[in-house]
Amino acid sequence: MRVVSGVTAGLPAGFYHRVTHYRHRVFVERLGWQLGGPDGTESDQFDRPDTVYLALEDEHGDISGCARLLPTTQPYLLSEIFPQLLNGLVPPRDPAIWELSRFAAKDLNCRASSPLAQFSSSSAAMLMREAMACAAEHGAKQLLTVTWLGIERLIRRLGISAHRAGPPMIIGGQAIFACWINL
Repeated sequence: MRVVSGVTAGLPAGFYHRVTHYRHRVFVERLGWQLGGPDGTESDQFDRPDTVYLALEDEHGDISGCARLLPTTQPYLLSEIFPQLLNGLVPPRDPAIWELSRFAAKDLNCRASSPLAQFSSSSAAMLMREAMACAAEHGAKQLLTVTWLGIERLIRRLGISAHRAGPPMIIGGQAIFACWINL
C-alpha cells in the first residue's frame, strides 16, 4: 500500500481522474449521496487547483482510499454547505486550519454500506495519519471535518485528539457534525 499526494497538477498523469472514479463508487454508488457527474466521477466546486489530494494505491495499482484537504482561506465544504454545524460560529478562514473532506478507505467489495466501514481497516488509520501529516506540512495546526457520529469514537480509538464544533444534526437522514482534529 502506498500513499500518493499532491495538488492535481502534481499528481501522476490520470491519477486525479482515477480518484474521482473511486469517490463516485464510494460516495454515490455505495453510500447513495446525490452527487456525481454523468461519467461515473464525483467532484464538486471544492476540487480546485489548490486542493491537496491523498489516495491509497494497493499493490495492484487500484485506488483503495482517498482524502481531500482544503485550506480554509478559500471556500470549503463546511463553510459553504454545512455552516450550521458550527453552532453559530463563523466558519474559520485561517491558514493554520484546513478542512479534511471526501475521506474514504474501504474495500469496495465489502457488503457493508455503513459509513463506519470506511474506518474498519488499518488502511483507514494509515490514510488518516498521512492526511494529518500532509496538512501539517502545509502549515495546518488543526483540521476541520464534517463526519458521522460513529466516526468520532473511531478517531479517538486511533489516539487522535478531536472534539465537536457543535451538536450533531440530522442531514440527509444521517446524524453528522463538524469535528476539530488537532495536529
